[in-house]
Amino acid sequence: MIQHAPWFEEARFGMFVHWGLYALPARHEWVMNREQTPVEEYAKYFRRFDPDLYDPREWARAARDAGMKYVVFTTKHHEGFCLWDSALTDYKASNTPAGRDLIAPYVAALRAEGLKVGFYYSLIDWHHPDFTVDSVHPLRNAGDVDALNQGRDMGRYRDYLHGQVRELLSNYGTIDYLFFDFSYSDANPDEFWGGKGRKDWDSESLLAMVRELQPGIVVNDRLDIPGDFVTPEQYQPAGPMMSDGVPVTWEACQTLNGSWGYDRDNLDYKSVDLLIRMLVDGVSKGGNLLLNVGPTARGNLDPRAAASLQGIGDWMHLHGRSIHGAGPSGFTPPADARYTQRGDRLYVHLFAWPFEFVHLPGLAGKVDYAQLLNDASEVFLKESDPNQQAYNTTPGAQPAGTLTIKLPVQRPDVAVPVLELFLKEGVSGA
Repeated sequence: MIQHAPWFEEARFGMFVHWGLYALPARHEWVMNREQTPVEEYAKYFRRFDPDLYDPREWARAARDAGMKYVVFTTKHHEGFCLWDSALTDYKASNTPAGRDLIAPYVAALRAEGLKVGFYYSLIDWHHPDFTVDSVHPLRNAGDVDALNQGRDMGRYRDYLHGQVRELLSNYGTIDYLFFDFSYSDANPDEFWGGKGRKDWDSESLLAMVRELQPGIVVNDRLDIPGDFVTPEQYQPAGPMMSDGVPVTWEACQTLNGSWGYDRDNLDYKSVDLLIRMLVDGVSKGGNLLLNVGPTARGNLDPRAAASLQGIGDWMHLHGRSIHGAGPSGFTPPADARYTQRGDRLYVHLFAWPFEFVHLPGLAGKVDYAQLLNDASEVFLKESDPNQQAYNTTPGAQPAGTLTIKLPVQRPDVAVPVLELFLKEGVSGA
């Protein structure tokens, strides 16, 4: 647990929001990199940024209704465009047709819904004239890179970076979460040349400033130095994440369709039941899920994203107590199931609905009562004779110590059915 921010692992579920100029081309948030677009050409999006439907209250309500407890918003992505009225650049929302700071209403909307406030800030900046061209820069193939880098000064850029982080953490009250993105100095030199990391960002000083300005904040691990939690991206860890054999706090960041920013023609959306299984799987392994949406260039949520959030919310309305405040259990679940546990309650998430019986190893004599979580209807407990032989309609015995639960034949009409088991006094499962 993060000692100065116990809320983080209690929350378990948050919303990531990627939004910037890249919503206008609507071809992935790395469109500037992918299409190797120079700053001068990319400026057409700056001139046309006019999100007339931007209402962060809509985002906040959608997050709350989905069972999320915090939101993380891209204040600046790699393109360098700032969504707040920074005093350190003209490349900001207040100088576009939007004409205003877009971060202040976001912060207010989250607080109004009782959600924790998170900022994302890109360490990378393809617009800044002092950020040197490297292997992930849009100008990486634009002639003589050495000539392009003449006069660029990462020291000046570092001062700019630190100054902007200071603005974000000084001007909006309490900020609960900060996601830096990303360091790549130790990556494969054949793939990433000119990569940047802790020395380029002066990460130790930057993190010290963050801690001074916001003592209760949680910070991720992408400064090329340790943070409060680690951030697996676009994959599900096979088990609890470890460092030197010790479990670490982690949060998987995932997309709805493989793209972080609004990507109009990307139809590879994950189903609601898959998203719920990803959330459950992560919590069963001690992790959080930060699930991304990419609003359109007009500022509203893509209807496909809104439908996904609503579907998750329908499930969370009935099953949220198996997620919020829950974590891994020391008991071993059967195949096609995941356990989460909160105190003396063990939750059995059934990824596949069995016929009539589910067998739970090691739980014989340890459960006082059991019910389906969606409607609190009782299910029956059974412990069979370990020597029972199968005969006609009599099933054979399960291994000693197995608890059998009799289920209705009809599967509950929910994305993932959950059993709530009340453990007997003195049974911890930790």
